[in-house]
Amino acid sequence: MKRNYFIVGLIFLTFFVISLITNILGPIIPDIISSFNLSLTLAAFLPFSFFIAYGVMSIPAGILLEKYSEKPVMIGAFMVSLLGALFFSLFPSYIVALISLFLIGIGIAILQVAINPLLRVAGGEEHFAFNSVMAQLVFGGASFISPYIYSYLVINLKSDNVNDVIINIIKKFIPNNLPWISLYYLFFIVILLMIITISFSKFPTVVKKEDEKAGTWDTHKKLFKNKTVILFFLGIFAYVSTEQGVSNWISQFLKTYHGYDPQTVGASVVSSFWGLMTIGCILGLVLLKIIDSRKVLIIFSLAAMIFLGLAFFGSGEMALFAFPAVGFSASVMWSIIFSLALNSLDSHHGSFSGILCTGIIGGALMPVIIGWLGDLFGLRTGMLFLYIPLGYIFSIGFWAKPIIVNETIKIKKSKKKDNI
Repeated sequence: MKRNYFIVGLIFLTFFVISLITNILGPIIPDIISSFNLSLTLAAFLPFSFFIAYGVMSIPAGILLEKYSEKPVMIGAFMVSLLGALFFSLFPSYIVALISLFLIGIGIAILQVAINPLLRVAGGEEHFAFNSVMAQLVFGGASFISPYIYSYLVINLKSDNVNDVIINIIKKFIPNNLPWISLYYLFFIVILLMIITISFSKFPTVVKKEDEKAGTWDTHKKLFKNKTVILFFLGIFAYVSTEQGVSNWISQFLKTYHGYDPQTVGASVVSSFWGLMTIGCILGLVLLKIIDSRKVLIIFSLAAMIFLGLAFFGSGEMALFAFPAVGFSASVMWSIIFSLALNSLDSHHGSFSGILCTGIIGGALMPVIIGWLGDLFGLRTGMLFLYIPLGYIFSIGFWAKPIIVNETIKIKKSKKKDNI
């Protein structure tokens, strides 16, 4: 099939927007805490509201795609997120934030399920692996940029002498004491532009392979009785728990224990966390060509535990380095766990993928656990809980027994020797 470069570009743009919206919560949590006088536990329910949407919508989204085509599903998903961004922008309060973030999360969850099969068709099956990696790089790039957008908006909106026309327009619409709410006005505009662009775009017909289709509820029930499915579901749960548990609390941790400004230093460190995670993905691709993926997972998860300890118990300067290093160490975890999972079953990959994506609810529960423990014993003690999901990820490298092992250069050579 001929490649559709416009749709591939549109999918990359969708990944960019998803990341821009998803990973901004960490940098703005300190502002939300001070704006609404929240405890750590109440603040943690913000990412909970967003990520619980994945648990609610990941499997139904796959079923929706079976009934309707990608274009109307994507438009509908963006419209739900648009409503959430508008609601939060116009009526900023804690309760509204919970509802709005849930609506935004619903839309994002549907989009995550919709765009991968579309990318396979639009970019060509033979280029799917490459395009998937490119999409992750775009996703990481947006995560790196979003904290700087936040810093720029907040710092300039608090200043009385700014010549930026856009900043001066935004000032007329937001409360003086809530400059960070400007981000959700920005998200509203970005999402609206995406809806308009998709509405006028011609989409290719996506014909799913048999193992890509979302199965019936009976298929899902059958899979949930499979021990391998449960173990890898917990693996994805553990990974997203770690990723969001760290990224959401970095800025507050640096403010609490080292007195760093969350609007500048905190935002910069969160940006570096995502930036190094993106760079780590590139290194991970190289390593997976020379080392068994299970060994890579063991090495990187062990490194993450070491860097996390340095961030928790080292100096402020050490924390500025160690938190981004945790992001670097976590970079390969998602792709390795996901590929090990799918390579451990010989059928029902579409349904299994939906179940694995449901594990993203780990991003909802872990920040709440950390916040609750943080209120009781201090944020540092609360964040020590992250060693439990990291320990589980570390264990996967020992017990995973995939049907298909990632092909390495060493394996290729041995195959050639066998043919002589």
